[in-house]
Formats: sequence, C-alpha cells, structure tokens
Amino acid sequence: MNLEIKFTPKAEETYEAVVLQLRERWGDRFVKKFENKISKIFDTISTTPYIYPTDRKFTDLRKCIPHKNCSMFYKINDDHILIAYFWDNRQDPLVIH
Repeated sequence: MNLEIKFTPKAEETYEAVVLQLRERWGDRFVKKFENKISKIFDTISTTPYIYPTDRKFTDLRKCIPHKNCSMFYKINDDHILIAYFWDNRQDPLVIH
C-alpha cells in the first residue's frame, strides 16, 4: 500500500503558520529539520497509515506528534491520506472541525 498524501486548505494554512513560528523562534536550520521529519512521517503513513492512534475526540482522524509543540491530524481514505491540519499544542483546546 502506498497512498498519496493530499492537503486540505486548512492543512496548508496551518502548516505554513507552524513553519513561520518555528522559523521565528529557532531559525531556518530548525525548520529544515522539522520539514525533514514531516517528510519521513509522510513516507511512513503512506505505507502504514494506521501507525498513529485515532484522536480521542475526533475518531475519524489520526494524530501524529512530529514535535512536542505540534500535532498533525490526518484522515485515511480509500486511495489517499488527507492531511486535515496542523496544531500548535500550546494553543487553547481544539476547536477546529
């Protein structure tokens, strides 16, 4: 199984916000490490999409934590993985959906 990775508009928006925040706090070198980690996660979930647990509140989504300050939520579809959004874990509780 090698599923295609697709982004929702919210995922694109929130990913850019996380990257911007990381760049401001820790610089380009840290952002590059983060992007490499995300790329490896994409490789992993495209072949083993059930590796990460479902979210307790939104059971149709799976939650991955690529960094202690950031979570990524995704949905498994028949022919692709849909990245729903990224979340800064230091924010208020989730209200997206």
